[in-house]
Amino acid sequence: MTAETLPSDVTIHPIPAFTDNYIWCIHNGNSAIVVDPGDAEPVLVFLKANNLTLSAVLITHHHRDHTGGIAKLVSTVPDLPVIGPRGNHIRGITKSVAQGDTVSLPVFKMALQVMEVPGHTLDHIAFFGHGVLFCGDTLFSAGCGRLFEGSPEQMHHSLNKLKRLPDTTKVYGAHEYTQANVAFALAVEPDNTALNDYSDWVNAKREQNQPTLPSTLKEQKSINPFLRAHELSVKTAAEAYCENNLADDVAVFAAVRRWKDEF
Repeated sequence: MTAETLPSDVTIHPIPAFTDNYIWCIHNGNSAIVVDPGDAEPVLVFLKANNLTLSAVLITHHHRDHTGGIAKLVSTVPDLPVIGPRGNHIRGITKSVAQGDTVSLPVFKMALQVMEVPGHTLDHIAFFGHGVLFCGDTLFSAGCGRLFEGSPEQMHHSLNKLKRLPDTTKVYGAHEYTQANVAFALAVEPDNTALNDYSDWVNAKREQNQPTLPSTLKEQKSINPFLRAHELSVKTAAEAYCENNLADDVAVFAAVRRWKDEF
C-alpha cells in the first residue's frame, strides 16, 4: 500500500484551463506530472514560470478537455510517459492501466493505485495514493459527472467505490463546478447544516476567485447528494421531485442525477 501522506517536498497545484477546468500539477520544485491536460499552453507557461521539467502525464478519460494537450506536451518532451485508460482510443497514451494496477512515480517516491470508475464515461479511471484522489469528472465537490456513457448503476457503484477510501482523502476533481453544485444540493437538502456552512465558505472563496478544491471525502459524504442516496432526506426529496416511490439507492441516485440535469 502507498503511504498515507504526500512526500514532504511534493506540492499539488491547480493550473486553470478553459472556463472551469483544473489541470492538476504534482511537483517537487524540479519535476512535474500533470493530470488531464486538456490544453498544453497553460501547462507550458506554468512549467516555465516555475522552472519545472515535465516527467509524466496522467489521463482519467477520453474527453477532449482532458486530453487535448497531450500531443503538444509530447512534442516538447520526447519519450514522455502518458498513462491512461486501456482501449487504444486515446491518441498519445504510452501506457494503458486498469483496475488494480499501480502507477509508480519514482521521481516523487510515490505510487498511485488505479481504480476503474465508469459512469461519466465507460473508460473513466481514477488515481489514488498518499491520501490524494485524482478523480477527473467522476466526483466533484457537491456533485458528480453527467452520465454520458454509463448507467446510473455504474456511476452509483463507482461513487461507492470512492466512498470506501479513507475519510481524510483529498479529492481533486477536474472542474470548478462547486458553486452551481452547492445550489443544487441545497435544493435537495435545504436543512443540511454542514451543506449550508459549506455554501457560505464556497461563496467566500469564489468571491476571491480562489479554488474550492481539493475537498475531503469526509466533507463530501456530509454535503454531496450523489454520495447520500442512502439518506432519508435525499430519498424523500428525490421522491417528491419524480412523484414516485423509489425502491433502492440506485433509483434514488438516478432520480437525483436526472433532477440535476434539469436544474
